[in-house]
Amino acid sequence: MKFSEEEIHYAGMNFIGEELQALGYEFLGVNSDLKKHPQFVIFKSGEPITFVMVKTVLYPDNFTALPDVSEKVVEHAKRQDSSVWFAGVALCDAENEQLPPSLGSPYKILFNGFKIVHTHE
Repeated sequence: MKFSEEEIHYAGMNFIGEELQALGYEFLGVNSDLKKHPQFVIFKSGEPITFVMVKTVLYPDNFTALPDVSEKVVEHAKRQDSSVWFAGVALCDAENEQLPPSLGSPYKILFNGFKIVHTHE
């Protein structure tokens, strides 16, 4: 059985939300709608507000490519005096990273860190 689009999306959202919390960020907003960007609006004392775009795919799909809406999100961030980050996430089989996961079987999350798309000026 395969993961649904929603299950893939929510797995990535949950993972990135936990990563952001571990880095000490607080959430001003969370948009968990599928294919809506940004998913997170975060802040930390002394830093600008940051929009975080999350894209989650099944490996071997490219999880490092920016979403098509990146330019729109950056333009919005510029008007808001904010930064934009991208978090690309892939789900793969727990035993073999070259295979996509199967629903009900253990899986791993591939994540190469946050990519800064736009910095607050």
